[in-house]
Amino acid sequence: MPSAPDVVIIGGGVVGAACARQLALAARRVRLVERGGEAGEAWRASAGLLAPQIEVPIDDLFFELGIAGREFYRDNAGPLRETTGIDIGLWEGGILQAATGEEAEVEQLKQRVAWQRQHGHHCEWLDPDEIRREWPWLGPTRGGLIAPRDGRVDPVRLVEALRADAVRLGVELVADTITSLSSSKGRATGAQGREWHPADHVVLAAGAWSGRIQNLPRPVSVEPVRGQLVAFAWPDNAPPSIVFGHGGYLLHRGSEGIAGSTMEHAGFSPQVTEVGVAEIRARAELLVPALAGAKVLRAWAGLRPGTPDGLPIIGREPALEGLWYATGHGRSGILLAGITGMIVEHMLSGETTVEEVDELRPERFWAW
Repeated sequence: MPSAPDVVIIGGGVVGAACARQLALAARRVRLVERGGEAGEAWRASAGLLAPQIEVPIDDLFFELGIAGREFYRDNAGPLRETTGIDIGLWEGGILQAATGEEAEVEQLKQRVAWQRQHGHHCEWLDPDEIRREWPWLGPTRGGLIAPRDGRVDPVRLVEALRADAVRLGVELVADTITSLSSSKGRATGAQGREWHPADHVVLAAGAWSGRIQNLPRPVSVEPVRGQLVAFAWPDNAPPSIVFGHGGYLLHRGSEGIAGSTMEHAGFSPQVTEVGVAEIRARAELLVPALAGAKVLRAWAGLRPGTPDGLPIIGREPALEGLWYATGHGRSGILLAGITGMIVEHMLSGETTVEEVDELRPERFWAW
């Protein structure tokens, strides 16, 4: 019989699994509670992008956190492979953001290049001829930003590796659907599902379902945002690449080109739609003309946990001792999972965290 845990984590997706592993590395006794099933899980419908230099606006408090999230995988891909035998599919071949719109987009991307270089990040502007020589299979561009350190992981392998390493370190992985939080005298005491899971600390990492947990001390401003993805055969004669443009992207994984994505407020419906697939296809064909008329190999969708300001909710609950949040990561769950685990472990240990985390505190939406 396993000993009672110090920490119960609600949610066994990429963020919950990363938190479990990190807390176990710090010698915490952890129970990771996964609801089971695959319908709607955000990480299964993720492209696995590690693209802070592409997707995060300049001078954004989120930028350095995104860089730290990307570097986590550079540091941990090898150790995870050694301890679990699972290759998380880390690819660090760089990402191109092609300028495919008006002159304003060109200027915006050039400003981003300048800002990132001034802050010590490797980033270059390429003119249209340079892009044509390097990516002759792309449609017309007006130039573009290349971030050589950005890349991607395989999200399914990543979750498998994080869970496997967590279990190796002593984490108890339990299948249950948590419905409510338990507390007494101003302190969290555990989580209730089909069974009661007692613990001194509870970490809420339930993604899009975080706001459905009952008996929380405040509303959790997380709502599902559906994202659809489409896979085509990777274009002939095109080397492995990740390219953004025309409001979408195409990335290489195995023999496939993964194109995405949508952002839809459709409640808890993880269904693929004809409209969504058509939208993704149209963008992909503009970006890569060779995909015109290509067969869709598969299409799938997941529910990202979105917040009103687009930033995750990470930190302690000031109104209830022992309750911690690690949710609301939106499109950045894969990118930020590892660094979120480190932040949560530091918080539980009373250690100082990076200053950006203060802006992610849960009470920023419902302060009373």
